[in-house]
Formats: sequence, C-alpha cells, structure tokens
Amino acid sequence: MFSLFFIERPRFAFVISIVIVIAGLVALPQLPVSLYPPIAPPQVQVTTSYPGASASVLESTVAVPIESQVNGVENMLYMSSKSTDSGTYTLDVTFDIGTNADMAAVNVQNRVSLASPSLPEEVKRSGVSVKKLSPEMLQIICFSSPGGTYDQLFLSNFISINVKDVLSRVPGVSQVTIFGALDYSLRMWLDPDKMVNLGVTTNDVIGAIRDQNLQAAAGKVGQAPVSKTQQFQYTIQARGRLEDVSEFENIIIQAKADGSAVRIRDIARVELSAQTFETFSRLNQAPTVNFAIYQLPEANALDVAQRVRETLQELSHSFPDDIQYIVGYDSTRFIDVSLKELVETLMIALGLVILVVYVFIQDWRATLIPALAIPVSLIGTFAVLLGMGYSINSLTLFALVLAIGIVVDDAIVVVENVQRHLEKGMSPKEATREAMKEVFGPVIATTLVLMAVFVPVGFMTGIPGQLYRQFSVTIAISVAISSINALTLSPALCSIFLRNSTSRPWFALRWFEAVFRWVSAVYLFFVKKLVNRFVFVSLVFLLICWGSYRVFLDSPTGFIPQEDQGVLFVDLQLPDGASLNRTNGVVAQMEGLIKDLPGIENMVALIGTGLISGVKPNSGTVILVLKPWDERTSPELSSKALLGRVWQLTNQIPGARA
Repeated sequence: MFSLFFIERPRFAFVISIVIVIAGLVALPQLPVSLYPPIAPPQVQVTTSYPGASASVLESTVAVPIESQVNGVENMLYMSSKSTDSGTYTLDVTFDIGTNADMAAVNVQNRVSLASPSLPEEVKRSGVSVKKLSPEMLQIICFSSPGGTYDQLFLSNFISINVKDVLSRVPGVSQVTIFGALDYSLRMWLDPDKMVNLGVTTNDVIGAIRDQNLQAAAGKVGQAPVSKTQQFQYTIQARGRLEDVSEFENIIIQAKADGSAVRIRDIARVELSAQTFETFSRLNQAPTVNFAIYQLPEANALDVAQRVRETLQELSHSFPDDIQYIVGYDSTRFIDVSLKELVETLMIALGLVILVVYVFIQDWRATLIPALAIPVSLIGTFAVLLGMGYSINSLTLFALVLAIGIVVDDAIVVVENVQRHLEKGMSPKEATREAMKEVFGPVIATTLVLMAVFVPVGFMTGIPGQLYRQFSVTIAISVAISSINALTLSPALCSIFLRNSTSRPWFALRWFEAVFRWVSAVYLFFVKKLVNRFVFVSLVFLLICWGSYRVFLDSPTGFIPQEDQGVLFVDLQLPDGASLNRTNGVVAQMEGLIKDLPGIENMVALIGTGLISGVKPNSGTVILVLKPWDERTSPELSSKALLGRVWQLTNQIPGARA
C-alpha cells in the first residue's frame, strides 16, 4: 500500500513535506498582492489630438476612420470613444476577460496603422498613441511650491523631465499619468486687424513657421571623394530649431521688394506657455500638479508603492528649493490594513484549531501531527497559486482561513485511528500500518468529495467567475496537499511520535471530558426520541429550509461587500457647455463646504477630469482621503456616514450634479 512505503521510510515523507514548504516560501514573495483578484477586462486606449478641431470635426475626420478599422479586432467585447471640443480624441477598446493585454495592444496598433492614411495631416504629425489601460491606480502624488516660487506650468514640466521617466522605470509600474500635463509650447496670439492691413493670412504664418523652424542636415566639408591635397574634413553645425520667444518673433512671413519684411512680432503676441489647459489640480485647496501611478496587473501593490516612495525620497534630494511633494492618495493603505487583519485572523484560526484538537485528543504528541500538517498544506498552496498566475488577495487569504479547519481533518482521522490501535497493545509501527489500511480509502474519498464541491466553481465564467475562481482553487489546492500529507507525513510521524499513554489528563481536561460525555448523552437521548418520528423531523427540516429561503430573499445583494476603504470619490458634472472656469468655481465651492468635515485627512481636486466622463471642461473629481481607521472609531466618522454628509453638502451647490 502507498502509505506503508512512508511508514518504513519516514525521512522520505519528511523530504516531500520540506520540499512543499520550501516551494511555498520561495513563491510567497513573488506573488502579486492586491485587494481583490483582477476582475476588470483588459482595455486598450487609443488617443490623439487635432488642434483647433471641434468635437463634430473630430468625429467625422478621426473617429470614423479609426473606429471602422478597429471594430471587430480579435477578442473585442465593445469600444467607446470621446471626442471633445478641445481637440482630443480617446477610444477605449474593451476585450474579453483572459485576453492577453499585450497582444490586444499589438492588434489594435495594427488596425490603427491601417486607418493612418485616412487621417488629417495635423493628426499624423501629433501622432496616434496606443497603450494598455491599467485600471489599478496605485497612488496620486501631488507636487507644489508652498512659497509660490514656481507656478504649475514649471512644476508640470519639472515632473515630466525629472520625475516621470524615473518613476516609469520602477519595477511594477505600468504608467505615470500627469493630470492635465502643461507641456511647454509657444503660443502665438494673432491680431486679425494687423493681419488684414499687412495682407497676411493664417496659412502664411503656418507655412513660415514650418519652413523656418526645422532641423536641417547641412552635411560635411572635405568629405571624400575630394582632391588629394585635401587635409581636413569638417561637419557643418547648422542652426536648428528655434529655441526662445525672440527667435520665433523674428520669423519672416513676407519679404518685400523694398527690403522690408513682415515678421511674426508685427502681427502676433508670442509667449511661452502650455500646449493645452485641460485640467487643474489642487490639494487641500492649494494649487498643485498631480500625477497618478498605475501598477501592472501582476505586480505586488505593496512592494510597488514602497518602491515609488523610496524613489521619490531619493529624487527629492535634488529638487530645487520650494518644491515639495506629498502622497495625496495611496490605495495600498487599505490593502495593507486588510491583509494584516486577514493574516492576524489566519494565525488566530490556526491557534484555535490546534487548541481544539488538543482538548479533544488530550495528547501533545498526537496534537503535534495535525499542527505540523496545517502549515505544510497552507504554505505549499502559495507555490501552486504562483504557477497558476494568481495573487495574494482578500479572497485567497479568506480561503486559507477556511481551509485551516478542512486540512486538519485528514490528519486527525489518521491520528485517532492509530491511537485506537495503540490502545489494543500494538507497537506504533504496527498500529500505524493497520490504521492506514483502514483509512486510506476514506481519506481519498473525502478529498474527492471536497474537490467536487470547490473545483466546479473554478470553471465559472464572466466577472463573478474571475472573482471567485481564486477562492475555490485555493481551497481545492490546500485540500489536495492535505490529503498528500495524510498519506505520507502523518503516518510517518505517527510511527515515530505516538505512544500508548496511560497517564491521567490534568484536571481541566478531565472536567471537559465529563461535560462532553454529559452533552453526548443528552444528544443521544434526543436522537433516540426523534429517530422514529419521521414526519415531525421532516416538518422541522422543511421549516428550517423555508426560513433560510426567506432570509436569503430578504438579505441585501451586492457584487462585493461594502467596506470602509478610507477614501471617498466624488464625481462632479456640470451642464454641457460649461467652461473650465465655471467648473473650477463649483469645485472650489465644494472644497469650501467639505474642508471642515471631521475625519478627512486630504482633499485632492481635479478640475476638468471626471471619473466617468474623462477629460471634459464641465467635469471634476474630488478625492477625499479619510483619516486612519483608529482615528475614526465613532459611527458618524465611518465612510458611509461621511458619504451621506458629503452628499447633503454637494446638493446645496446649484447647477452641479455629484
């Protein structure tokens, strides 16, 4: 028989368990850490801009060619696009769950390339960006100049040049997005009256800039083939693109026969400014430049957040004076607290299970065997989770908590049966052999029954299937490993550790044994009374089923439990056509109403960017980061209570919908 091999060779059983534990410990730090499994379907985003174009022009000249080619790309579920009056076009393509995001981005890029010949020249010059859209926003970092030395334009470009690229290289970071990036640009404010008087058109200005602001390859002097007397060769360093405002002001638009010329400074005001003004940011009502850190789906959220903080701390030593940063929003704060509580629950459950086993078995040697089997099963599960591409999250840890009470059963069955044979006077090895002959089949049968309960859940489709698959597979894996332990490690330990103990248990255990015998006697009394009352028992059973069904119907339903995650997101929408200045005023009014609410730690405002609508001048977002949970113990400071209070305050603002 299978188990007899390990009874005779216990070291081999120990080696198997040690290998399982080592594999789990090696896999543990490599597993991604997140609050929930990745349930959002992969998305690919296509973005481009058409300067000066309205939403209707964008729709006809950019959206139609791109979407006609992208539609029907492999594994696509649906797509949605936004064309704004600021000249920005965004297309979000959503793919089926399980689709490789990298291949999806490549397929979309190939389709966009087919549409490229049909796009306007201005769009081609600005470029069409295709990138994976990461739903995992990890952090929002806020940069500011408390002394007012630097404005938001400088801060935005400082981040783009000195911070963004460094953070993008942090392992696990998917992308770094500056909200409303104010990239440096030369703005020319044309004076129509002067243009008419001088006979200059807009096309003349565009053509002059295009012809005179270019990087030319001037060639070399003395390059072969030349005469034999040539001794030197020089590379011509020609003046390239224009660099400052004065150089752009001196661009010649028209040269007249009398030697005079019309320059840009004659018909326009030139300034160094931002290319677009689409989004403004604030932190606690102070102007800031905010950017978001997105993590890769397979990355460890806690590790990535820590690396980002360390990188920012290192970069801050080279920041100019009067530039400081703060982590305005950090999603890992809730993840960290949740996982710590789950790990604490896991340890408590482990201790309680071992205590219960000891109380009932009343032998420390026999208790040691299930106590060793539990960590082997749980730690070994991590190795399989890594191989299947799963993560450490609330559901997998919850599954491990439940698995503690399941994986110990097989070991207890083996131990109790060996003890029964020891009481007959057998030696430990003989008792273990006889016990394993009797329980080998039942251990396999119970394992298969449990696997039949949990494995089918792993084949559920859709978003619920994606969510609960990791839960069911985690329990199934731990049960499978526990059965291996019950057939290898447990009999090997029984043959070595167990003895036929004749000593009396201590007083507390004797008292428990007496109470347990009394409870068992009462239970048997009622069983004997009810065993012949089939109708009565059936009615009670049906009544319990009906009550359970009614409770099930009356219970509130939801996709995932509502939890206090320590943050509130407020999405603000103004009527269509509202300007960015008007949105800014409404958001400022909202900030003024909310700032004095107790329990709020930070208030991050994004004017011109909505959670639902994206970048639109009539949209805004306010992220309310709440104080730590130990500082919000009263019910009126819970996230639900604060959300209701925020709802009441925002309803006082006319013309806005939050």
